[in-house]
Amino acid sequence: MRKTLWMITIVCLFVISASPQKSEAVDGDRFQPLRRFSQVLDLVEHNYVEDISRKELVDDALKGMLEQLDPHSTFLSKEDFTEMQEATSGEFSGIGIEISLEKGRLTVISPIEDTPAYKAGLKSGDLILEIDGTPTQSISLMEAVSKIRGKRGTDVVLTILHKGDNKPLKVTITRGSIQIQSVKSQELEKGYLYLRLTRFSENTTSDMHKALAEYKKSNKIKGIVFDLRNNPGGLLTQAASVADTFIDKGLLVYIEGRNKDSRKDFMAEGDAQYADVPMVTLINSGSASASEIVAGALKDHNRSLLLGERSFGKGSVQTIIPMADGSGIKLTTARYYTPSGRSIQAEGIDPDIVYPFVPPVKEDDENDRFIIREQDLTRHLENTDETESAKKGVQTDKAVKMLEKDNQLRLGLQLVKQLPRLKEIQ
Repeated sequence: MRKTLWMITIVCLFVISASPQKSEAVDGDRFQPLRRFSQVLDLVEHNYVEDISRKELVDDALKGMLEQLDPHSTFLSKEDFTEMQEATSGEFSGIGIEISLEKGRLTVISPIEDTPAYKAGLKSGDLILEIDGTPTQSISLMEAVSKIRGKRGTDVVLTILHKGDNKPLKVTITRGSIQIQSVKSQELEKGYLYLRLTRFSENTTSDMHKALAEYKKSNKIKGIVFDLRNNPGGLLTQAASVADTFIDKGLLVYIEGRNKDSRKDFMAEGDAQYADVPMVTLINSGSASASEIVAGALKDHNRSLLLGERSFGKGSVQTIIPMADGSGIKLTTARYYTPSGRSIQAEGIDPDIVYPFVPPVKEDDENDRFIIREQDLTRHLENTDETESAKKGVQTDKAVKMLEKDNQLRLGLQLVKQLPRLKEIQ
């Protein structure tokens, strides 16, 4: 009997020791896709009709993996990573344009103001059909960026299709050193300042403070027309600090990743110098990302009247992660939420006053829908949120011309002149 029990114990121990542990099984499941990837890599490397390096294959595989996640995640080669750093610092070489791929079509999101692309007449929603004669139908986004950018003084020929046109147009654009002036200002009438942000780069907040302070030296600021139209975004921290300039207290924006405990709040510091100045903010479908953070904060705090059309709807945050070999990845790591807790992902910010007023467009009317927003991009993140001049006051010639050709700006000035200072109604 005792001998039998010993035999059973030995057999059980053998079975337990021979059985794979749970962690080992999990690891096996994790590495199985990598084995399959290695097999395919080896097959392509040895059997593809043309010689191709392993590095090129791996880089292309990384590009494909990241670009399948959403429209804003991507792999950055060493050159791409350097260009990304230059762009956020406010200077790079190229034509000055924000682009995206939608259903295989290279689409203009927004030309950056006062750049070669802007002066050449490219507009939001334009389709780029060819780059120097090469069709863009099967090109990747980073390949398109690489082909369009180049040395200052060289030309790139783009075949574009404007909204409403039936015939493509070839446009020759000379590349330049894109020194982005992200802040522009102009007196519209005595005491009423036009303040425009073209994007959010490293010096945007400080440059904006300088423009405001310079005007304030000799003028009492009665009102601000704040222009965020066609501003494609930029740095999150700059968006928060810009909003902080006009909002005295409270939450400005918060971001949250996959885990709930990853939430990070951006709060007003309580020393806003322009918290009581009447404001009208201009937005349109080209107002995206960081500019939507600012517009959302202003709206939720009832700080500014929003005039224009629904914004782009990019409510996600990308993190630039450097790799050891000098390359990097741009990865979507979080969503951002307005102070009221609303995600604007694929929805955008609705203005208080719609301009220009147009009848509602049916969602299935593809012929009339040519404006590109986040919701139109392939693989966009779903919104999981449950809530929806002179001292005499004479205008300068520049201000007159600006107001004459910009009806939305003219209406913004008329509206801001009717708004009381906040301190007067407290």
